[in-house]
Amino acid sequence: MQALLDAIARIEPSADAQRVFHGRGGLHPGNEHWALDVFPPVWLLTSFKPVAEETLALIHNALAERWAQVAPGEPLNWVFQCRHEGHNETRLMAGTVPEPHVVSERGARFLVHVLKGQNHGLFLDMAEGRQWVREHAEGHKVLNLFAYTCAFSVVALQGGAKHVVNVDMSSGAMAIGQQNHPINALPGGASFLVHDIFKTWGKITRGGPYGMVIVDPPSFQKGSFVATKDYLRLMRRLPDLLRPAGRVLLCLNAPELSTAFLQEQMREAAPELIFEQRLPNPEAFADASPERSLKVLVYRAPPVPPKAAP
Repeated sequence: MQALLDAIARIEPSADAQRVFHGRGGLHPGNEHWALDVFPPVWLLTSFKPVAEETLALIHNALAERWAQVAPGEPLNWVFQCRHEGHNETRLMAGTVPEPHVVSERGARFLVHVLKGQNHGLFLDMAEGRQWVREHAEGHKVLNLFAYTCAFSVVALQGGAKHVVNVDMSSGAMAIGQQNHPINALPGGASFLVHDIFKTWGKITRGGPYGMVIVDPPSFQKGSFVATKDYLRLMRRLPDLLRPAGRVLLCLNAPELSTAFLQEQMREAAPELIFEQRLPNPEAFADASPERSLKVLVYRAPPVPPKAAP
């Protein structure tokens, strides 16, 4: 646990939500079960193993000591979450959590809920993916599949997208996504479709073609999406959804599946799409085995073929 305590001893107040300690990356032996995030003004400590009360007390003392040094007079707010099979809990350890709880990332604002569930409304490891969308969305109609709370939609519109179509099966997540737009002063430019894409593609196809398609599914969600079975089905639809030279952002957060899995699936399903790059993950998510970490790939549709000479 020393590496976690060392990270706590170095923390500074942060304006943006971000990861502070990433034990899951395997770079700190013996600390693989720990993750520390900040969703200002709340610190969130996650363990993937059960933790003794004595250990939590030690961590509390370390957080309190450092916070008194760098933010004197400011209350310490922190939440502990245990994610272990048969032992799941979320506990407010000190202070309070704002309600509503709005955090920022590179000028965008998002609603989060650190006391509820395991997904908090914003996936911090996708920060570079959101930045890429912000930088490349200008002038495009964007399709955001598996939109969750529509963070990609917010940054696409900030980057000048003409319109974003958000699609997700979860009405609850979509409701949060709809709230994320006005808190960013984005009252228009987005539509929200609560829909299972594998039941019918009609509405989605009729709204195209799109200059950008974002695909960020869960790696495994029973009854919704199983990467090893469903990614191929989805990729087959991409050529008909994309405009010439349109781009697709493919995301996969499954440690057991590599970049090669996505590339092989794409070669089978849509060989005409051209691989451009794998985006880097945030430095805070550095991993001893990069193929086990989040994979975000960019593909491009071929351009319009030149007209034949008369």
